[in-house]
Amino acid sequence: MSGEESKGSFMIKLLKEIHIGNATVYITTTHVCLLFVSLMLIIFALVVNKKIKKIRPEDTPGTLQNLAEMTVEILDNLTTSIMGKNAKRFVNYVSTLFIFVLLCNISGIFGLRAPTADYGVTLPLGLITFCLIQFNGIKKNKAKHFTDLLKPTPILFPINLIGEVSVPLSLSIRLFGNVMSGTVLMGLLYGLLPRLVTIGLPSVLHIYFDIFSGCIQAFVISMLTMVYINDKIAD
Repeated sequence: MSGEESKGSFMIKLLKEIHIGNATVYITTTHVCLLFVSLMLIIFALVVNKKIKKIRPEDTPGTLQNLAEMTVEILDNLTTSIMGKNAKRFVNYVSTLFIFVLLCNISGIFGLRAPTADYGVTLPLGLITFCLIQFNGIKKNKAKHFTDLLKPTPILFPINLIGEVSVPLSLSIRLFGNVMSGTVLMGLLYGLLPRLVTIGLPSVLHIYFDIFSGCIQAFVISMLTMVYINDKIAD
């Protein structure tokens, strides 16, 4: 990485090289941020699980319990409103996807570079969703899942096929583009403005690019995931 590139706070920075035999593993800011987000989720889940197991019916719910129950209830209602009777099968995946993407998107307020501003993160998310869509489509419709590509006329098969293949690209590029644009703008802002000005002004922009936009993008990818899956398994 050149010196000029390392000055841009929106760039993915190489932190360490680990040599294992003839292979080299590169540790970047994306890996560190992903580890941070993953640890936050794991620790929160373990603490909530341990605390809820000790709760008695007569106990007054604490802040942590209220937060966990409110999150679960909101995501359950959201999934049910979109997927109906199929919600119970996919609520765990959709909820995990939403919370993971949300934490990745808003990690900028902690001084980190959002992992979702790296296409190497958003593409696997899109591919996982794509595999889930195709698996459930085949499981539900059997051979009809493939013959539907020939409808309403076999001439449209190439277009229908492109429509299927474009799903992971659509999901991943949409999320990557929106988060990356905010990351670049904030990086340019910090790089161009005097240090004294960057103490207060960027905080207002962080509210939009990290919190508001981050929540919207997490909501959008979760909604599209539910719509795509439901479209394949609907009666």
